[in-house]
Amino acid sequence: MIIGMNEQDFIAYIIFGILLNFSFSILFGMYLSKNIGMQEMITSKGDKQQSTLVGLSLFIPFAKMLITLYRVAILQIYFLNKGLTHKEFWVYMTHK
Repeated sequence: MIIGMNEQDFIAYIIFGILLNFSFSILFGMYLSKNIGMQEMITSKGDKQQSTLVGLSLFIPFAKMLITLYRVAILQIYFLNKGLTHKEFWVYMTHK
């Protein structure tokens, strides 16, 4: 037993969380590329590395998906509601 559930159930939760993460990440990436433009995203991308904690969160069920939803909330609340653009959000996320 892992965290009070059978190993098969825990693995199923991890796989479902990973699938949800990829679907949310792909949809969020498509949304950003539609509003910014793929070429503009490539030219304005910084060299900020993803933290180790974010990489390890892939193995905790639904944690990576929650991080993606947190980034969506930051985009909406902090950037778009204050009149900033999607490109400014992209620069914020990819530069140190």
